[in-house]
Amino acid sequence: MGRITRRGFALATAGVLSGALALNASAASGRSVAPPGRPHGTELRGMWVASVANIDWPSRSGLAPDQGRGELFSLLDTAVERRLNTVYLQVRPTADALWPSPHEPWSAWLTGEQGRDPGWDPLGFAVEEAHRRGLELHAWFNPYRVAMHDDPGRLAAGHPARRNPGWVVRHGGRLYYNPGIPEVRAFTQEAMLHAVEHYDIDGVHWDDYFYPYPVAGQRFDDDAAFAAHGGDFADRGDWRRDNIDRLVREMHRRVREIKPDIPFGVSPFGVWRNRDTDPLGSPTRAGVQTYDDLYADVRTWVKEGWLDYVTPQLYWHIGFSAADYAALVPWWADVTEGTGVRLYIGEAAYKVADPAQPAAWHDPAELSRHLAFCRDHPEVRGHAFFSARQVADDPIGALTRVVRDHYS
Repeated sequence: MGRITRRGFALATAGVLSGALALNASAASGRSVAPPGRPHGTELRGMWVASVANIDWPSRSGLAPDQGRGELFSLLDTAVERRLNTVYLQVRPTADALWPSPHEPWSAWLTGEQGRDPGWDPLGFAVEEAHRRGLELHAWFNPYRVAMHDDPGRLAAGHPARRNPGWVVRHGGRLYYNPGIPEVRAFTQEAMLHAVEHYDIDGVHWDDYFYPYPVAGQRFDDDAAFAAHGGDFADRGDWRRDNIDRLVREMHRRVREIKPDIPFGVSPFGVWRNRDTDPLGSPTRAGVQTYDDLYADVRTWVKEGWLDYVTPQLYWHIGFSAADYAALVPWWADVTEGTGVRLYIGEAAYKVADPAQPAAWHDPAELSRHLAFCRDHPEVRGHAFFSARQVADDPIGALTRVVRDHYS
């Protein structure tokens, strides 16, 4: 299958209120009776602003503060113009920070040099300006990705990955923290929770990276961690999934303890498991399954109430044989039904008018058809578009069509 995730895109290209939802049907989950987030009936209309590899913002590293603020100002205005109500700003793209963090260095995607102080606070600015426009600003974190290269010597002096080289695994030309080390899990939570504690953000958001995507001919070398921390697990895959389960469960609890009124959610790869792998899976033939390849058991997270919302990346067109949008929406709707976990759908705005994509993505109505299809599935509470650059540029008028047909 020709999957395109945020990872693939990066490599290829270099409202407003909080309220209560229904009680989670699973009393065993330990959820409170009023999960945080937007009130029942309030549709989420979101866009992702990716900072990694300067996909959306900043347009290049090393911008002067006024230029960086101006670009971010413009993207927030775009959200308002498109009648959106939520912005997911990537503030921890590669074990770094777009705010003055005591745990990790300033991001090189912002300054051009990891650890260099940019002279302003992008997260603080974004929160203030989003709220002035009536937008929610959710902080988007990546838990375990350390670098888009595999040379620890290129990290800033004093970087936690340099101080703790045993935490780091080289894989596929990248550096990752090892999810199997308990100290790593604790540290990454502390790094992210600093922003939760110190900023008036409206949500905590993770994307699809847990264990890294498979790389042909390579394996993720966590032998030592498995030997030290594998306990009674006979199967390494089960141990890896347990590591990620713990991360998600703990983060959900800790966010709730710090700020009970903001939601915690995840945007996973759109296929949990194929039905020919697991009878509970979707009627798909995806080459990647998030349960088996990223060790992210998202279905369990939903059923156990460890999330407040889930935004699967359904980055395929209606009728795509390997992973049909029209087959996946009902599957995710069934998974979330009765759980109290809100379902939003991640939409591939980046595929619109891309010469590498099939004919469906050259039809200005394709994205609008997605939203129309979801109207027949009341579990779907909204949509988020990847990514902000395409929302702003609006190739072939696809976003204009969405706004006209659904947001006017």
